[in-house]
Formats: sequence, structure tokens, C-alpha cells
Amino acid sequence: MTVEQEARKKRPQPIFWPKGLSRLPWWALITLLLGAVMVYQFFTEKYYQDALAFLLPGIRVTITATVTAFAIALVLGLIAGLGRVSSNVVYYTISTFYVEVIRGIPMLILIIYFAYVITPLSISGVQWLGTAVFQNLGVGALVQFGERLAELSIRDVDTMVRATVGLAFGYGAFEAEVFRAGIQSIERGQMEAARSLGMSYFQAMRYVILPQAIRRVLPPLGNDFIAMLKDSSLLSVLAVRELTHLGKLQRGRTFRTFEVWNTVAFLYLSMTLTLSMGVKWLERRLSVDR
Repeated sequence: MTVEQEARKKRPQPIFWPKGLSRLPWWALITLLLGAVMVYQFFTEKYYQDALAFLLPGIRVTITATVTAFAIALVLGLIAGLGRVSSNVVYYTISTFYVEVIRGIPMLILIIYFAYVITPLSISGVQWLGTAVFQNLGVGALVQFGERLAELSIRDVDTMVRATVGLAFGYGAFEAEVFRAGIQSIERGQMEAARSLGMSYFQAMRYVILPQAIRRVLPPLGNDFIAMLKDSSLLSVLAVRELTHLGKLQRGRTFRTFEVWNTVAFLYLSMTLTLSMGVKWLERRLSVDR
């Protein structure tokens, strides 16, 4: 008898507890029970109904911000991830600087920094460029183009855009490490074999290495998408009308703390559990295909 079997044999069991019941996913059953209680409240309690009706538009904003930020983060992460495995000193240095610095700053600070530091600096640069174009190259259509750039104001950049870009820039550093790990997990001989067939480094990376690496990093990327969905609540500090911010507003309007935050937690949990099941399905699908 192995040590594991002896430990399992000595493990205390509840009296009259059938062995089959210990295999049930009790956490899922408890979650379903709590979800059923919440749904019942939505059908019977007026305060829950009011909270749900007020919060539903926030789900659309939350999903829109998350999907947009994640798409940008994937592009930034792929570019930086390739730089992290590049032999080009300049490319590697810039990518590593981006990853190490951004990962060392809290996400909330990054969102605020992009909204109130990077965006105003960018607007000032665009205005300067527009003035230069208007004054020095004021010919035909360039005049109107320069005037539009010079008249651009910080008010023209929506708060949600600033917050979404900040969230994407922050998560791009984490996605870079995911892509780097995926690329380095591919056997080095495959790159050598592709180069021996006459492919350039970029061709080998595009047609041989990246397709396999992306397949391996899909589950971690799915987990990061779930994490970003939850971190989208940080956009509330900029008064973006996503789910958490609407929860604050509803609580301030009605002073019904219990009902409002129960509803907010239920909506977030519903979205994250749905995505989590999708990620698990993807993991099983990829493991079967192998």
C-alpha cells in the first residue's frame, strides 16, 4: 500500500457519508444555489429589480472596455514579447524596459497616469504639430488639417478612451511575458530547421514558431482576459460609467448598500464564471487535439 493510499484511508470521513457524494463539485452546487437565490430576489424584491435595471447598461460599457483594451494589449504584448526574445539589442532593451517598468506600477496608477499625464502631453504634441504644419506647410488641404490639429483639446478625448488605453498599456506588459514564455517553450531545433530550409528569421517566426506558441498560450491569455474584466472596475476612478461606477451611483441614490453590491457582485461573478468555463473548454479542446 502506497503512502497516498494510507493517507486516504486514515483521512477522517463524516458519519454516514456515501463515497459518491465526496466526488460531487460542491463549490459549483453552492454557487448555483446562491445564484438561484439572487435570481429569485430579482423577481420578487423591488430594490433588487431597481438595482438590476440601473446596472445593466454598465455591463455593456464593462464588456466594451475589456474587449477593446484586451485587443490592444494583445498587439502590444506580441510586439514586446518578440522583442524579449530578439537578439537585436535596441529592440530587446526597449521591450524589456517596457515590461519591467510597467509591471512594477500598480494598474490604478497607470490608468490615472494615462488619463491625466500622457493624454495631455500627447494633445500638446499634436497641437504643436498642427501649428507647425499650418504655419510652414499651409498649402491646400494641409491648411485645414493643421488647423484641426491645432484646435484639438483635451476635452475631445473621452475619459473612457483614456482609461481603456491605460488598462491596455498595463496589461500589454503581462501579455508580453505570456508570449515570451510561449515562444521559448518551442524547441530550438524547429527554428534551426526552418532556417536551414532557407527561411529568414521573420519567416520562421511567423510560419513555424508563432502558430505553435499562440496555441500554447491561449489558456493563459483567457485567464488574463478574465482578470482584465475584473480590473475594468478600476475605470470607475475616472467616472467611466461601467458596472462598479453605476453601483456607486445607485448606492448613493437609494442608500440600499446590501441590494446594490449584491447585484454588482452577482453580475461580475456571472461574467467571470462564464468566461472561466470557456477557458476550461478551450484547455480540454487543445489537450485532446494534441
